[in-house]
Amino acid sequence: MPTKDDAYYQAMLARDYRFDGKFFVGVKTTGVYCRPICPARPKRQNVEFFPHASAAERAGYRPCLRCRPEAAPQSPAGTSTIVQRALRLIAANQLHPSSEDAFAHQFGLSPRHLRRLFNTEIGQTPKQIADNTRLNFARTLVVETALPMTDISLTAGFSSLRRFNAAFKSRFHRPPSDLRRPLKAPHENPGFTLTLSYRPPFDWPALLSFYQSHTIPGLESTTPNSYQRLFHLNSSPGLLRVTPADTHLNLHILTKDPTVLFEVTRRVRRMFDLDSDPVLIANAFAAVPLLDRSIRRHPGLRLARGWDPFETAICTFLGQLVSIPHASALAGQLIHHYGDQIPHPLTGLPTRLFPTPKTLATSDLAHLKTTTARKQTLREFSRRLLAGELSLSEAQDPASFRQSLLTIKGVGPWSAEYISLRALADPDAFPATDLILARALALHPNLNLDQVQPWRAYAAVHLWNQFKKQKRKTATDEKPMHTDKKIKK
Repeated sequence: MPTKDDAYYQAMLARDYRFDGKFFVGVKTTGVYCRPICPARPKRQNVEFFPHASAAERAGYRPCLRCRPEAAPQSPAGTSTIVQRALRLIAANQLHPSSEDAFAHQFGLSPRHLRRLFNTEIGQTPKQIADNTRLNFARTLVVETALPMTDISLTAGFSSLRRFNAAFKSRFHRPPSDLRRPLKAPHENPGFTLTLSYRPPFDWPALLSFYQSHTIPGLESTTPNSYQRLFHLNSSPGLLRVTPADTHLNLHILTKDPTVLFEVTRRVRRMFDLDSDPVLIANAFAAVPLLDRSIRRHPGLRLARGWDPFETAICTFLGQLVSIPHASALAGQLIHHYGDQIPHPLTGLPTRLFPTPKTLATSDLAHLKTTTARKQTLREFSRRLLAGELSLSEAQDPASFRQSLLTIKGVGPWSAEYISLRALADPDAFPATDLILARALALHPNLNLDQVQPWRAYAAVHLWNQFKKQKRKTATDEKPMHTDKKIKK
């Protein structure tokens, strides 16, 4: 009978990108481990398979220089909810440079118990994963940029180049200088260009369409084949542009501070849902005919998320009971009147950032053309964030977060679920009072979304995609697409 390893070997021979990052191949004759998409074709008797890169390294294998295992999409490793949430925080660099003790307390656990969970499910401690994540990104910068090694070491979180070189050599079995490749002639536009991998299929037009319709004026812009965004990190302005390629996205970053590259890359991966596992979600949808048909017709739909959780939450409140163009106009007013002014990183002309929680908490928002009640909601939400009464951390339990939001006057079920989906990246959030989703549920009363947990957010995306055209036959885009009131069925 064929074994699981036989299936892995066939996927490796096919170079099936759907399995990229979901397992790794150790080649006994060379001592390296590879991604399943590596061009190498070792014989079956010469390979063994590992669920994680860390398992291959513990077995004595070193990373392949050809396929670069560190560039693979992150695997949804771990089966417990706590481990999943902790992995998202590690990817967001929330463990560095804090201690494992403080990190574990965010989940209400002792450091020892959290390490036990990680060792059982992944085979590494949280700190080991965080260190490897940083070194993996450092290797990407070594291979894909001409950035000086000193700057790369700072980006990787090392206080000295000597310590960085030692850690790099220990991890990859050779010094970073040996991995540096000759780069093409520099482009006219300065900056850094990095490749971001994902597991296909990937519906780039659908994601770009979302960002085009939900553009935040002054901060974001789109072309027929690109997304561009102004950002401000570590007191340094920057500009990013995302474009599609055959099997990855290209991320071009213009900044004078290379230490922000890790954070920018992390946020863009999150925005475009690049670590999603289409096969896993398709398997969950198989038991629900309506969703199964939808994912077969549109297999690459992803969850579009916001650049910044606070910004996403505020834009959600502005979008209550108004059309999408109206909500975008309100966001533009907010930025124009209350955002800090900085020079544009490309043109040098004055431009404005999204307002801070402190600004919104203390302003009367007189220049914002919305209701008094909504202004109060913006102020109260910002005040609670500043006071520590509310958090936008992905470490928290999403259900508890939504309950906390509902205690703010002016926040209803739609806003709470939508913020959980777009800001906290909760894969199980489902804003049922959204008008399109409510219509879909009314037309299909036997649709049991409990069968697809914890992927109901992806079900929402597919239902939005499927039923928005029906909505447009009976209403115009100038009407609100959702409500915070409970819909009577």
